[in-house]
Amino acid sequence: MRAISLAWTEGMGLRSFARHAADSAAELLWPTRCVSCDMPGELLCEDCRARMPWISQRWACPVCGAPFGWLTCTGCEGDWEARATICALGFGQIASQMVACLKDYNERRLASVNAAAMACALEEASAWEALDGKPRYDPEAIDGLCFVPATREACVRRGFDHMELVATELSDIASLPLADVLMRVSAQDQRALGRNEREENLSGTVRCIDDVAGMNLLLVDDVITTGASMRESTRALLARGAASVTCCALTRVW
Repeated sequence: MRAISLAWTEGMGLRSFARHAADSAAELLWPTRCVSCDMPGELLCEDCRARMPWISQRWACPVCGAPFGWLTCTGCEGDWEARATICALGFGQIASQMVACLKDYNERRLASVNAAAMACALEEASAWEALDGKPRYDPEAIDGLCFVPATREACVRRGFDHMELVATELSDIASLPLADVLMRVSAQDQRALGRNEREENLSGTVRCIDDVAGMNLLLVDDVITTGASMRESTRALLARGAASVTCCALTRVW
């Protein structure tokens, strides 16, 4: 048994060494560059991190997460199913590249970067009230973390579900169990559609495949534009009995 264990350990060491060598060779051939300004060295360089367009949670709409919508929000008019929505960044060059390079250019290392940005927004939002008078985010009140899933076609095309990667990283940071309970049937790509078209396109396309009765859930996605994806996913969770859904996105188009 000891010999088998030792052989297995040595094998793991060789594989770890091989992975490290492969990563080092890849870094020499294709150096890491900033996804925003293309400077070599880091996925997000120091200058770009300093310029990240953080949304102040104090002034954000507690319902849809829109910047400066805390008093009167024309983006949702208070009519969303989620109890609160928290968005980390305003949509612009840096945020859009953080999304696109993960989702469309296979830079999977960004999953942890994007998750960390969302965790910062959640922490800040815990100091401000939702419409129900409770903190917009309270980790002690959340039973599980779920994510807006990609369609099967998108997963096949990319080879992965980008929000599953981000949700996995965020669940580790926030110490929340990951609840992979949503599935999505085929739908047209949302990016070329208007507000009403997005809602019609997604109607009935998200399903909750597990029992979430009585659970308070944190639902995450990368971008909120009109809110169609978040709202459809929230409705699916509530229809299966979720007690509440708090939404969080990396970036908000406004």
